[in-house]
Amino acid sequence: MGSAIQILQISVSVILVIVILMQVRDSGAGLFGSSSTTFRVRRGVEKVLFQLTIFLSAVFVVVSILSVRLS
Repeated sequence: MGSAIQILQISVSVILVIVILMQVRDSGAGLFGSSSTTFRVRRGVEKVLFQLTIFLSAVFVVVSILSVRLS
């Protein structure tokens, strides 16, 4: 049971990293780039990636807590 949870945790973390990297926009607006002062509404694929990031983060936290509890 413990190894299945660890495999699930690794899988979720890899998918989460990929989804976060897919969100990086222009060359200057990445992880350490300057922030834009204009308000933008997320639409289409950008909105789906944003919501998927939130969902995967929550799943990762739950799986991590289960991993600690069951070990």
